[in-house]
Amino acid sequence: MSHVVVIGAGLAGLAAACHLRGQGHEVTVLERQSGPGGRGIRLERDGFTFDTGPTVLTMVDLVDEALKAVGTRVRDVLDLVLLDPAYRASYADGSTLLVRAGHDAMRAEIAAECGSLDAAAFDDFVLWLRALYRLEMPHFIDANFDSPLDLLRSPGAAARLVRMGGFGRLGPAIRARFRDPRLHRLFSFQAMYAGLAPEQALAIYAVITYMDSIEGVWFPRGGMRAVPEAMAAAATAAGVQIHYDQTVTRLLTRSDGVVTGVATQGADGSGDAERVRCDAVVCTLDLPTAYHRLLPDLTPPLAVQRPTYSPSAVVWHLGVRGVPRDKAHHNIHFGGAWEEAFEDLLVRGTRMADPSRLVSVPSLDDPSAAPEGCATLYVLEPVPNLAAGRVDWSSERPRMQADLMRFLEQAGYPTDVVTDEFVDPTDWARAGMAGGTPFALAHTFAQTGPFRPSNAERRRPGLFFAGSGTVPGVGVPMVLISGKLAARRIADYLPASLTGR
Repeated sequence: MSHVVVIGAGLAGLAAACHLRGQGHEVTVLERQSGPGGRGIRLERDGFTFDTGPTVLTMVDLVDEALKAVGTRVRDVLDLVLLDPAYRASYADGSTLLVRAGHDAMRAEIAAECGSLDAAAFDDFVLWLRALYRLEMPHFIDANFDSPLDLLRSPGAAARLVRMGGFGRLGPAIRARFRDPRLHRLFSFQAMYAGLAPEQALAIYAVITYMDSIEGVWFPRGGMRAVPEAMAAAATAAGVQIHYDQTVTRLLTRSDGVVTGVATQGADGSGDAERVRCDAVVCTLDLPTAYHRLLPDLTPPLAVQRPTYSPSAVVWHLGVRGVPRDKAHHNIHFGGAWEEAFEDLLVRGTRMADPSRLVSVPSLDDPSAAPEGCATLYVLEPVPNLAAGRVDWSSERPRMQADLMRFLEQAGYPTDVVTDEFVDPTDWARAGMAGGTPFALAHTFAQTGPFRPSNAERRRPGLFFAGSGTVPGVGVPMVLISGKLAARRIADYLPASLTGR
């Protein structure tokens, strides 16, 4: 039986481990933190429990697919709630729109708030999104690429994408379908997940809108942290070995560059604690960090040498006395400016003068996250990354906290703070995220599909990558797919690589 080491027990690493175990490999996962989750770990403080990673769960079938590989199902290990509304959107004019679960409910919401013409347009919009998703997923998302020429392996699919306007721009595509400008924002803000303004993002990224606003947003009882915890437990039950508090410090290789294992450093930070021999490695570190730390002798891919990073974000975790009224689990507060805000963020490299913000209230659906009569708040504001930004966070940090507190008060959230954790781009950078952003490389055309850094390092046979820095990209669904794609690479690699060893 061949042995694979997975570096990192985040969602990408756990997905890879599950799929690899399902293929019959012996699998060892090495995680530098004390539990599973990667960026989505658990923070407990003063009676409050916070999820420090992703807050939005979509495309649950991808979690189910990984779990099925190790003999279980989502329904057996997770208690999932379909959020309705998925989002509550508030606008500068005082109006609100709800992203309702289900086609009929959302159509009725649009009819009541935006009129019958936009409600009718929503029917065609859903058909367009669903067609885009069904076309992109098997051919361009859930697929490994060896070169840009691989785009031609499905010429019919590519031609259909062109006919459907997939290579146009997302912002104009949404405006062409709806009259109400509030819907323009509601159905295009997801471009930020790809690290782009809606006016820059290709219309193919409307598939994120499909995942987010059409397929539905879910929340696991016990918090988002329950997802990696359930995946880790299922993998362990199937025979995967997971070792925490283990930092991989270097790769072990033969003289010809073939990877033969990893060296780790224990929690005390002293030397090589152990050498773990294996036949292949899946690395889930942020790609620029992986090349810097583990492959210093190799010239990184072009997108790593001259990267365009996604914007970063400030996240403020707050444990407060009081429970928000008239709020949803996820609340988007759109600023009055829109295009101007993206100019600030992406061109000028400054904080948005009129920002849009996300406030999630996990304790509404996870009472265990906060003491009785209290709530947990997750407040996110997009900010420039460290590579392109012009923000001095040593002085901006207290100003931004004050700005966010005023915003919370004005928006009607409780602000009697018991405990908090404030995370800015310098904190992301210290955690190993290149450019000080948790959203990795932006999905520009030159950093998408076969142009994104590959998940196979051919100069180090046996080394593969998963996570948001490689294919297919950023977001919970994408990193889950990235783990599966890395496992596919290993399925192709190991039979040949083991010959003659």
